[in-house]
Amino acid sequence: MASNYVFTDTQHLPELERLRAIEQVFDPLSHRRLQATGIATNWQCLEVGAGAGSIAHWMAAVVGQYGKVTAIDVDTRFLANIKLSNVEIIKADIRHFEVNASFDLVHARYVLIHLPDFQVALSRMIDLLKPGGWLVIEEPDFSAARAIAGKETACQSVNCVNRAIWQMFTDRGMDYALGVKLPAICQQLGLQQLSVENDAPLSQGGSGVAKVMKMSTEQLTQKYIATGEATHQDIEQYCQFAEDPHTWAIYYSTVGVSAQKAT
Repeated sequence: MASNYVFTDTQHLPELERLRAIEQVFDPLSHRRLQATGIATNWQCLEVGAGAGSIAHWMAAVVGQYGKVTAIDVDTRFLANIKLSNVEIIKADIRHFEVNASFDLVHARYVLIHLPDFQVALSRMIDLLKPGGWLVIEEPDFSAARAIAGKETACQSVNCVNRAIWQMFTDRGMDYALGVKLPAICQQLGLQQLSVENDAPLSQGGSGVAKVMKMSTEQLTQKYIATGEATHQDIEQYCQFAEDPHTWAIYYSTVGVSAQKAT
């Protein structure tokens, strides 16, 4: 993930703000999906792609002092503030992560989409689960993205940027629609008790999702323009659209898959 991750070369403060915005918008749904696994005291949990650490922190409170959360990321610069006795922070890539442990629960959010060989990462997560352990994966499906309401020229620019996002992932060997394919993939890998949610919010300009995508677009402007699908003017229109409370769009859907490893 280190060489492929599109946010690798972002500046510290804007990236931290983006990660915290993601946490604010998406943590409540993640908490609910994790709670549905039965997560409890004494559980051993693995958080893959821990970001700014909110999910690892939440898990730590649930599993208690005799449980443990292992939080891994290829970029741990935003995890330094976690000083909990039951949280271990490791700079690591899940594809090559070696640990003498197995886990009751493995969680990843918006990680696999950044990996051309996501199957390697997913298989590694499953290998690290105890028999009967739970995997919770949340990944975006950008094929759902489209402008719904706003000025015609702005909607056209939004859709140009959407095409740039698709092309950027494609050029890097990644699947911009990975989320929607995850349930079938998990089924093929032998996971059981699949629970699937497809959350595709129709978002108003100025809402949490719109703000997150505006932040991402500002940081990835040059990568989007390099695809040839969007111009600087399209980027500017997109960002204005995302702030305008009179606009509506589906920016992407999030597919959440919870599944159990066979006993």
